[in-house]
Amino acid sequence: MTIRCTLTRSGVLMRPEPGNAFEVEGVLNPAAGRTPDGELHLLPRLVAAGNVSRIGLARIEVRDGVPAWVQRQGIALAPEEGWERGRHHSGVEDPRVTFIAALGLNVMTYVAYGPFGPRPALAVSFNLRQWQRLGPLHFEYQASLDADLNLFSNKDTVFFPRPVPGPDGDLSYAMLHRPMWDLGQVRTGEGVRLPAGVADERPGIWVSFVPVAEVERNLGNLVHLRHHRLVALPEYAFEALKIGAGPPPLWTRDGWLVIHHGVTGEQPEGFDPTKQRVTYAAGALLLDADDVTKVLDRTPEPLLSPQTEDERVGTVANVVFPTAIEEIEGVHYVFYGMADAKIGVARLDGA
Repeated sequence: MTIRCTLTRSGVLMRPEPGNAFEVEGVLNPAAGRTPDGELHLLPRLVAAGNVSRIGLARIEVRDGVPAWVQRQGIALAPEEGWERGRHHSGVEDPRVTFIAALGLNVMTYVAYGPFGPRPALAVSFNLRQWQRLGPLHFEYQASLDADLNLFSNKDTVFFPRPVPGPDGDLSYAMLHRPMWDLGQVRTGEGVRLPAGVADERPGIWVSFVPVAEVERNLGNLVHLRHHRLVALPEYAFEALKIGAGPPPLWTRDGWLVIHHGVTGEQPEGFDPTKQRVTYAAGALLLDADDVTKVLDRTPEPLLSPQTEDERVGTVANVVFPTAIEEIEGVHYVFYGMADAKIGVARLDGA
């Protein structure tokens, strides 16, 4: 199978609103979804002074079939729980929203920036407006890895929109994620700890599973993940530093299309994005329909890289960070963060 898709810019969709205290440090890295009336909405990360992030809600206005601007509708999620707030920082960041028809729910994975740095969490909603937190994600201990994934910071979490076969054959909900193996980021001196069988310390894309039967018994089981498998590590020049999943995987005739980001450059220790000297670009992976741990093809060159001023100049320079995908009048559009300051949209063709 060969990836044939392309991404073509449609423009800037959202900029920080002058005078809006919630947005003084940027609007970026959005999720997207539809309310029960079919209206398309954006759920952007809004950054206030001090790098405090909230998740907003904005209706997307479409002109001639293309997302053109947004109408703000307030805050969907704010850092309110203890695990979303540290002593010197707090935030709910970088949401991804997957509508899972089998559950009749929008499932939001997001980064809770709490006492121990970035940790993944989950909330669900039927209307995008009211969200029920299910709590931090929990990764079941897996003896074959000789590692407790709950010890590590983790980002770029996103669920598949429908159940897939798990490694044990059970029909399961699957979630992509990106563990980071440097424990020194949360405890000085610990350094890098790699799971058994992993020799490359660069962050890559993993997948974990929850059996459908367990979620049917109790929705709260959606946070209890198991059968952790490595899907892909950095391979090409534009992703030499790390890779991570972007929008919810898109079902195609050839398999699951995963738009991802690849990072190259230098990234100093710690979580301060303003000190990074990196470039983020968008690529794609094609995963097997019956085994989502198997990569059928991947793009050796980026589909979209920082070229415009909005993508090259901002809070963090040179960033194209895809996080959402929606279909409008038969065409798919990808929404992405631009230099950690604005939100762009690009047309996806050939999927």
